[in-house]
Amino acid sequence: MITCFIRYFVNSKKLSEFEQYARIWVPLIEKYGGTHHGYYLPVETPASAAFSFPGIGEEGPGNVAIAMFSFANIEDYDSYRKRVADDPECLRATKIREESNCFWKYERRFVRRV
Repeated sequence: MITCFIRYFVNSKKLSEFEQYARIWVPLIEKYGGTHHGYYLPVETPASAAFSFPGIGEEGPGNVAIAMFSFANIEDYDSYRKRVADDPECLRATKIREESNCFWKYERRFVRRV
C-alpha cells in the first residue's frame, strides 16, 4: 500500500472554490483504482482542546488543508497519474484551481501506516 499525504496552502477567501476542487478529486481517485481518505479544511480549535504534551505542542497554521489517498502499490499510482491527466473531470478541477487560485502551494509526501 502506498499513501499520498498532501498539504495545501489555501486562500481563505476561496474556500468554496477549494471545496469544489476537492469534491472532484475524491471520485477521480476512486475511478482510477485508489482509495480516497478525504479532504480536511482547518477549523477553529475548541477552547477545551489542550495539548497532550504542554510546552512542545503548537497550533498549526489556519490556511492549511490536507488530503490523503492510497493505491495498492507504486505501479497503480503511476498508472493513475498517466490515465487521469486526460480525464475531463481532472481538467475541470485544474481549471477551477487556475481560475480561482484557491491554493497557492502544496506539498506531497508518501507515508506508510505504522
